[in-house]
Amino acid sequence: MRAAIYRATGDSGVLSVEELPRPEPGPDQVRVRITWSGVNPTDWKTRSGATGAPPTDFQVAHQDGAGVVDAVGSEVTDRSPGQRVWVYLAAFGNRWGTAAEYCVVPSGHTVPLPDDATDELGASLGVPAVTAAHCLGGVPEQLAETTVLVAGGAGAVGHFAIELAKHAGARVVATVSSPEKAELARAAGADLVVNYRQPGLLEQVREFAPAVDRVVEVALGANLELDLALCRPGTEIVTYAAEADDPVLPTRRLMNANAALRFVLLYGVPATELTAAVAWVERAVGAGALTTLPLHRFPLDEVAAAQDAVEGGVVGKVLVAP
Repeated sequence: MRAAIYRATGDSGVLSVEELPRPEPGPDQVRVRITWSGVNPTDWKTRSGATGAPPTDFQVAHQDGAGVVDAVGSEVTDRSPGQRVWVYLAAFGNRWGTAAEYCVVPSGHTVPLPDDATDELGASLGVPAVTAAHCLGGVPEQLAETTVLVAGGAGAVGHFAIELAKHAGARVVATVSSPEKAELARAAGADLVVNYRQPGLLEQVREFAPAVDRVVEVALGANLELDLALCRPGTEIVTYAAEADDPVLPTRRLMNANAALRFVLLYGVPATELTAAVAWVERAVGAGALTTLPLHRFPLDEVAAAQDAVEGGVVGKVLVAP
């Protein structure tokens, strides 16, 4: 099979497309014929060595994807050949990522994809949608009639955070940095979209809601002042992205606000909470509540350009076709 791999960490030049033997599933694994591989910031960061060690022998790139189950292991009873699925965390502790014609993953890292959901949507889910669900608390029933602030509402996590929160019955405020991104956040269903580069940000949000119940935060250092200004006792600020410089936390102000500050890295989320977040995303997909961002499609031979596009901050979702 053809696969995009790297044998050492570094810039995107370490990626190469090579022929590999088609992997066989172990007892609790499934093999998926990949139709689309989703590219996330975590993929280029791991490949670069910023967040990952050099692989042993080789690593097939990318965590997320969509495709069709091709073979199942002897202990697998909940998946069958021919079943459409989306795949998440394929390359976590596993060399067979989704940037290949086939990947092999534990059956629990695949989720059935409804007939009316596209493969492109399936490949867009994974890390961003599950992260969004976990940042929102993992329990949609608890979001009803609350107000959620989503920072970076046009990013992949922000996009799904808006859609999941709205589907759960919350009111959503989203911040963006441009008119183009504002349109994307509105299309996702945000009730109020505010350009944080323009004056009057806090006033606009307070006119909509004097305080918020939850913040899904992409840039804690840059946005903490706004987040604290919109806190009420019990507000939870959940951040899922690290910045180049760690912010200085105003401990007294956080105490005065009686706010909760949480940090999320999907790879370390406890199994029960990860399962809950995945199940929420699965239900939302089944209800037709989730959509794709604008798509940027690349062939497998251009996988380096695809990762460079994500690293460069392209607006939308980057997909690779094996």
